[in-house]
Amino acid sequence: MAHQLTQDEWEAQTAEKVLAFVRDEIYLELRFFELALTALAPCPDRAVKAFATDGDRLFFSPEQVLRVFRTNAPFLDRAYLHTVLHCIFAHLWIGADRERARWQIACDIAVEYTIDAMGKTCTKRILSWTRQLFYERLQKSGEGISAAVIYRMLKEDSAEELQRLAAEFYTDDHCYWPKQEGSRAAQSRSAAQKKWNRIARQTRQLSMRRGDMQKEGEAQVFAQLAAERGRRSYRDFLQKFSVLREELAADLDEFDLNCYTYGFRLYGNMPLIEPLESRETKKIREFVIAIDTSYSTSGELVRQFLRETVDILNQSERFFSDARIRILQSDDAVRQDTVICGQREWAGFLADFRLAGGGGTDFRPVFSYVDGLLAKGEIKALSGLLYFTDGKGIYPGKRPDYKTAFLFLGEYDDAAVPPWAMRLRLEPEEFLRDSAYELRRGDAAGGLFDKK
Repeated sequence: MAHQLTQDEWEAQTAEKVLAFVRDEIYLELRFFELALTALAPCPDRAVKAFATDGDRLFFSPEQVLRVFRTNAPFLDRAYLHTVLHCIFAHLWIGADRERARWQIACDIAVEYTIDAMGKTCTKRILSWTRQLFYERLQKSGEGISAAVIYRMLKEDSAEELQRLAAEFYTDDHCYWPKQEGSRAAQSRSAAQKKWNRIARQTRQLSMRRGDMQKEGEAQVFAQLAAERGRRSYRDFLQKFSVLREELAADLDEFDLNCYTYGFRLYGNMPLIEPLESRETKKIREFVIAIDTSYSTSGELVRQFLRETVDILNQSERFFSDARIRILQSDDAVRQDTVICGQREWAGFLADFRLAGGGGTDFRPVFSYVDGLLAKGEIKALSGLLYFTDGKGIYPGKRPDYKTAFLFLGEYDDAAVPPWAMRLRLEPEEFLRDSAYELRRGDAAGGLFDKK
């Protein structure tokens, strides 16, 4: 005898059919989203009043989906795409230590701006006066379009204005977003984030093959994708400078406990085999941090950037006990060279830290200086070079023999950066967590700037 569906079961099944129809409608206009549109597993949840996601599942209220489908079907297309874009832009995981409510409003605005800019029939809506005004304000800022940029803009707004913007741009529920997305308690990226990183790359590649990136609406998606993806955690980025090396430690992955304990049972006081005394690990061995000390660099931001680096490197599992960090301060010439070999030296360095320089920016002297140290043997196991800068300088023409990354303090000319260099757009909120963000040209606050 066939199972008789209950009302709840029927609603859930019918709602899932509606969602499949919604995905098909979006796909007809945005074919490069084919992977993203099917990446969230439908999950009925009568507690939510709008779509919600944790990066793996799409939570929905069957009753709400069916009701909206009857009364305002186009809204479902827009809401579904809205939630998918949050995942593609990694909004769930890159909030770091930003104030959660303001960050989520910024993410909603960034996604809605993208959808409105695309102008697709399946998601098109009339712009309200509130949206028009905010979009004009965003475009005039000149900082690009991203949730991080919008977040900084919202710091200027009153609580009443934030509430009004939250109501205007609200589309989905963020209740299942990770609660500690950027904290030290969640230092490794989740499987869901890695999945969406892969989907974002594949979506971009698929669009390039089809020529969709040349279309005006689609170009907006990938412009923002580039902006959001460029704002990866510095903590994650630093892992790119790990090296593979044998370290003295028991390799428990290669150790068979059964054989080990069998010896004790057989002989009484002797294990059958000993665990391997070494293992291969990926850790920091030695690298250079170059600080752009031109007049446009903020002293306090540099200090906090170095402090964050200390926090990361002090984790024993990423830092060899004999690791060496070399801090170079340079504008149009190398002004100071400091070698750090331990926590005490870090503490002393930060306590007495002063920026040395203040002239124009030329990146080439740092690379020439490091090449000289390598030639003399003063650097023997260089993992890479990090260059902390505003990006306004002369880049070297020749590719160095070591990994190099430029860490930018704002918008930068991507075309000017050499193709061999890694690049990361840093957000001040990652470092200036305990004070309001102020990145002024020529900031010499706190006596940190010593002109030489």
